[in-house]
Amino acid sequence: VLCYTVWKPIYNFLTQPICAALDSRGQNCQLQIIKLQEGFFTAINISFFGGFVLAFPVIGYQLWRFVAPGLYKTEKRAFLPFLVWSPILFVMGGALVYFFFMPMVMWFFLAMQQIGPDQEVTIELLPRVSEYLGLIMMLILAFGLVFQLPVVTTLLARVGLLSAQTLADKRKWAIVIAFVVAAVITPPDPVSQIGLALPTILLYEISIILCRRIEKSRLAEEAAREAEAANAAE
Repeated sequence: VLCYTVWKPIYNFLTQPICAALDSRGQNCQLQIIKLQEGFFTAINISFFGGFVLAFPVIGYQLWRFVAPGLYKTEKRAFLPFLVWSPILFVMGGALVYFFFMPMVMWFFLAMQQIGPDQEVTIELLPRVSEYLGLIMMLILAFGLVFQLPVVTTLLARVGLLSAQTLADKRKWAIVIAFVVAAVITPPDPVSQIGLALPTILLYEISIILCRRIEKSRLAEEAAREAEAANAAE
């Protein structure tokens, strides 16, 4: 409801990448609506999108409240930094789409045009509002969720459900799955697919490094506790 009251500023913000790409080619930034009710449903979709982004920290906190009763106090303290990093990584994923990935996608799509007096047949892009917004909102959500990979893997490593060696052994499968998921989520063009798959693979490698550090710290803590127990027994 809050985002519905400001859906037009959100719309203007989301359309900046395509407007900048069109302006660089000397074209007017104009998106089309074909159906009578399309404008209203555009406002509704933008409202749901904005609502999810604003509510993401609350959603993460509720997930934490669901998991927290089954954790020890030391585990709860270890989990708190991940709750802080989760929304930050989500924003980083969305920023990567908005400032870097979408300009590349727009350049790729707009390069398919044929505009000018020397062209026999004119091919000019007339983008629909729903199609463009569906593309950018889907990519922002996809990248934001993919950027949660280090948080999920390190949490699993913290509780002992996942190891760095397991992640390293499954690296080949992870690369294949990253490209398959990118092909399903993104539009059918190589720029979008590679643009999502490569950050996913990079985050997977970062997850392996973080899991190794967590395992080393856990082994050090266990060794310290065993030493204290031995000293107490003596």
